[in-house]
Amino acid sequence: MINPWKAWLDAAIFAGEAQTVIAMRMMRLAGGGALANAEAQRMVTEKLAAFAAAQAAAGVALAAGKRPKVAMTRAMTPIRKRMRANRRRLGRAR
Repeated sequence: MINPWKAWLDAAIFAGEAQTVIAMRMMRLAGGGALANAEAQRMVTEKLAAFAAAQAAAGVALAAGKRPKVAMTRAMTPIRKRMRANRRRLGRAR
């Protein structure tokens, strides 16, 4: 059974983390220079890799006969992992 409060809380935490990463990336990009260029390239390649990993994880789960909820959870794992890593990386002072 799906717990609506847990689902809402998970979605709110995910949205908050995503907004934090977006804000930190925008500040880095606004700074310009080589660091901004590297961040822009990294942002695009990481998104492609994260979505490919998410699609693969969901496909494997569905092919194994798992429920859609399990497939969704497994698909979100690589996205959350990269997002949290970016939040830590961007939060460090340079």
